[in-house]
Amino acid sequence: MVNLELLKKIVEAPGVSGYEFLGIRDVVIEELKDYVDEIKVDKLGNVIAHKKGSGPKVMIAAHMDKIGVMVNHIDKEGYLHVVPVGGVDPRTLVAQRIRFFTEKGERFGVVGHIPPHLQKPEDRKKAADWDTIVVDIGVDSKEEAEELGFRVGTVGEFAPAFVQLNENRIATPYLDDRVCLYAMIETAKALENHEADIYFVASVQEEVGLRGARVASYAIDLEIGIAMDVTFAKQVGDKGKIVPKLGGGPVMDVGPNINPKLRAFADEVAKKYEIPLQVEASPRPTGTDANIMQINREGVATAVLSIPIRYMHSQVETADLRDIDLTIKLAKHILEELRPMDLTP
Repeated sequence: MVNLELLKKIVEAPGVSGYEFLGIRDVVIEELKDYVDEIKVDKLGNVIAHKKGSGPKVMIAAHMDKIGVMVNHIDKEGYLHVVPVGGVDPRTLVAQRIRFFTEKGERFGVVGHIPPHLQKPEDRKKAADWDTIVVDIGVDSKEEAEELGFRVGTVGEFAPAFVQLNENRIATPYLDDRVCLYAMIETAKALENHEADIYFVASVQEEVGLRGARVASYAIDLEIGIAMDVTFAKQVGDKGKIVPKLGGGPVMDVGPNINPKLRAFADEVAKKYEIPLQVEASPRPTGTDANIMQINREGVATAVLSIPIRYMHSQVETADLRDIDLTIKLAKHILEELRPMDLTP
């Protein structure tokens, strides 16, 4: 059963790309420290938790960074002008709240929306973009904004908004990738007998170029790399192109970013423990930490284990609690069943 209190804590902890130290890093360390043999933070900020075994050497990674915004200008009236950190769609910001992390603590701002009564007919057809997005922090001047601790370079993220829609579904900002970070942590806690030499990595800066996984995988010199990340679930407007569905179980990719023998092994484990496993076709690099793990040093056997969500990179990302539970179960059994094997394609 999903621990909703812990999941909410993980989802809401601060951590825009490059600023994971603002909150989420400490949460990860606190949750993992009693379940691994050693834990450390590298120079880029990755949390690397090692659970020792005789082999093979496995890195299982879930990124802990969030997309967000950064202040790049404060105008004379005290409005903040912002630029994206990672893949933020400016249309999702209109009439939303943003939580900022200033020199003087947390502050909130709102992205205002011109009332329809005051809009010209032609303006109603225009979508918001970064030139039109401004953040109102409740002040009347640049000086007041600076007194509150705002500076060029201040970062912000979508304000917390965790809701449970029904018995099985939740919606909140930042299921990408905090729901998989939660699943990785719970996997580490549930792990029992295993031969694999396992490194649980809460990676940084995935949303701005897979940067944390690059340095962590190089340092670990892994044989097997498993990225835990969200993927697209069927939703309005997908026109039938998206296969995974909410409540259908965890998802694993097939394609050039995926080692076929490791993928076949995961299939066998899923069947053995009667875990439904959805398939996603990925003819190109998956856009996850597996991209960079695969081409580390002399090459790594990689796989992607995903939790399907709707409305990715928005304030209403939606997931099914049953998928989360089954993903933890599958990850646990994969790690416990792993033995040395020839993974040459």
